[in-house]
Amino acid sequence: MTANAQDVGWPEKEELKFGFIKLTDMAPLAVAYEKGYFEDEGLYVTLEAQANWKVLLDRVIDGQLDGAHMLAGQPLGATIGFGTESHIVTAFSMDLNGNGITVSNDVWAEMKKNIPHENGKPVHPIKADYLKPVVDSYKNAGKPFKMGMVFPVSTHNYELRYWLAAGGIHPGYYAPHKGDTSGQIDAQALLSVTPPPQMPATMEAGTIYGYCVGEPWNQQAVFKGIGVPVITDYEIWKNNPEKVFGVSKSWAEENPNTHIRVVKAMIRAAMWLDANNNANRPEAVKILAKSSYVGADEDVIANSMTGTFEYEKGDKREVPDFNVFFRHNATYPYYSDAIWYLTQMRRWGQISEPKSDDWFITTAKSVYRPDIYTQAAKALIAEGLADPKDFPDFDTESGFKPPQTEFIDNVTFDGTKPNAYLDKFSIGLKGDTVL
Repeated sequence: MTANAQDVGWPEKEELKFGFIKLTDMAPLAVAYEKGYFEDEGLYVTLEAQANWKVLLDRVIDGQLDGAHMLAGQPLGATIGFGTESHIVTAFSMDLNGNGITVSNDVWAEMKKNIPHENGKPVHPIKADYLKPVVDSYKNAGKPFKMGMVFPVSTHNYELRYWLAAGGIHPGYYAPHKGDTSGQIDAQALLSVTPPPQMPATMEAGTIYGYCVGEPWNQQAVFKGIGVPVITDYEIWKNNPEKVFGVSKSWAEENPNTHIRVVKAMIRAAMWLDANNNANRPEAVKILAKSSYVGADEDVIANSMTGTFEYEKGDKREVPDFNVFFRHNATYPYYSDAIWYLTQMRRWGQISEPKSDDWFITTAKSVYRPDIYTQAAKALIAEGLADPKDFPDFDTESGFKPPQTEFIDNVTFDGTKPNAYLDKFSIGLKGDTVL
């Protein structure tokens, strides 16, 4: 037990089961387990891969899992009742970036004709403007242009929609108040759910022409020679939050000390993953390659985890921040991050009615819990296991990042003004619009 166990208090529950999906960004859980950080907190954790995001969420809600690796939109979607309604909270953001958009070889061959080249290589970032003529040609031939994403409230869905809309391609609306949860109303590109590990095979079979997914499933397309990743989410929204660690609100209320201890262990894991300019990443790759975690080949996982990303075969570029686990305050659960996801839910009709700015902010604060994170970080600092300079200034931190400018369409996001942000888009619901 750690020296200041008394400060945080003993864990109310010591034996825990956490769920995850087989993606490289579940790394903080695997590392906290493998490095003994959970045990340092008096916690005996079992990690269990789940079949898909819906099963994972349902099992957290019904108590079969104590907590889980979740899509950033999942605690928000569940809390506001899009899909299964249940109050979920998060006190820990698991990573930044980590996704990409891949298209089939046939689509790439057509897209490529529209992309400017320098020294024989495509100029990045590759915008959806270059995909638009391809989508139009499919439409003219009477073929719907189909793409895959991993879940309706996934970061991947919102990133793919954001990228498409920025290029003038309408990704479609949801209308849950009319019982329409397909998300394909008015769509020029039809998006549907495909589980991450099945993305490459589904594209190879011709069922979809492209997809947005986390690693290693973009690099897998390159290794298999079946498709080309065209853009990373780092280029769509620089340093966007990706996964979170979610628990039910009732679990958090019943196990406050356990919760803080879990967050402490995961902060340490995130620190280890980013320490010394990612020096531990090769070891992390070996851990993740185990069949009990991600179970993909080491070289496929290493491609993105060690700071490079291969687009077209042989076109390998440095993307040092492709997977960020700790730097840039990656682990802090910012209210503004939650608000961005809520604005996208409103933009695409998952929130069918207009909402006030206060509603967005209050909802974010009911789900994202920087107060719990702060207790965990302060305990680590008191134990000499972490440095105050690696965290936000807890005395002055508001939970809102300064306005963010680095989006592919150059639209600035200010989390304190969600409706003004929505008003800036030509494609998407805003104001009083109801479908």
